[in-house]
Amino acid sequence: MRVLFTTWAWPSHLYPMVPLAWALRSAGHEVRVASQPGLMPTVSGAGLPGVPVGTDVDTAALVREYLLPADRVTAGRPAGKPDGVPRVLRMLAAHAESMLPDLLAFVREWRPDLVVYDPTNLAGPVAAAAIGVPGVRHLFGVDLLRPALGMVRDLLAPVAERHGVEPPELSDAVVIDPTPSGFQPVTAGSVLRVRYVPFNGPGPVPPSVVDTGRPRVLVTWGHTIAKVDPGRFPVASIARRLADDVDVRVVASSGQRALLGGLPVVADVPLHLALPGADALIHHGGAGSGLTALSLGVPSLVVPQLPDHAGFACRLAASGAARVLSAEQAATGMLSRELHEILDGSAERDAARRLRAEMDELPPPSALVPRLTALAT
Repeated sequence: MRVLFTTWAWPSHLYPMVPLAWALRSAGHEVRVASQPGLMPTVSGAGLPGVPVGTDVDTAALVREYLLPADRVTAGRPAGKPDGVPRVLRMLAAHAESMLPDLLAFVREWRPDLVVYDPTNLAGPVAAAAIGVPGVRHLFGVDLLRPALGMVRDLLAPVAERHGVEPPELSDAVVIDPTPSGFQPVTAGSVLRVRYVPFNGPGPVPPSVVDTGRPRVLVTWGHTIAKVDPGRFPVASIARRLADDVDVRVVASSGQRALLGGLPVVADVPLHLALPGADALIHHGGAGSGLTALSLGVPSLVVPQLPDHAGFACRLAASGAARVLSAEQAATGMLSRELHEILDGSAERDAARRLRAEMDELPPPSALVPRLTALAT
């Protein structure tokens, strides 16, 4: 069987699909990953064969348009432009326009039996429809687009028709869901639950941590905010304010060092390798960071700055495994107070451990291989 994975060029959208791609390869199936050229080094770093399609889009500039105000946390959809189309959908349409000509040419030549796409990659379902094979939506967090799939299809229709493809019915797609029960606002159609296997990129195992006798807290801010608005990257200020009370460790990429003012950094180490043994994780609300923390039974303190981060953070808080602050609140003593309540209490820690046990009971990615094979045939 040939399986095409596809996403637009953002590492955190690729990483959740890597364990399933490797499960399929390990079972003897052919796998390719199609994305814009900017993601190809990341695809190669994950040990997967990449297919560059389209041209890179200035994603950071588009995301900058819908940063949340510093004083609010809202899980709602981003505000629309005058024509009523949310800014985030305009960004996704721009990626689809970029990728589709090359992606359609590739699928018509390679003829995959199945197309697995991240739910924000609108080129994926069009490619599957073009050659008449099943398309599978692989979620990476809360399915925030599910309530808007009708609007998404309407937006996608002229793009698909321009390429001679009938617009696919997105709500009919099989869904792969790696989140704990209760995280999805809407469940519909055929859903394949799968265990979240953390993959936050390649990198070395960090040196052993010396026990300081103080609670160990990791701070990380993912890939997005530093690219979108370095002024909204609060890691250095958070780490300095907490350093007198807890053993703080910053997990960041080498490219983010310039934003950290000389702070010591656990650099280029994947979060899933740096986090074991930590007592709490402070992060931006990215699904990869939050689910990695849950998979290790670690509670979170979250400061979301984008609507999708806020959507995930609110579900994380509702599960009992996290607390959520606005950026404005986090800039005050409230951050230290909330963190110490997490560290001194047991509610968030117990909830995180309960969710870890629940996630461990879900089938691993390898268990989905027969299901996907049956779907393709």
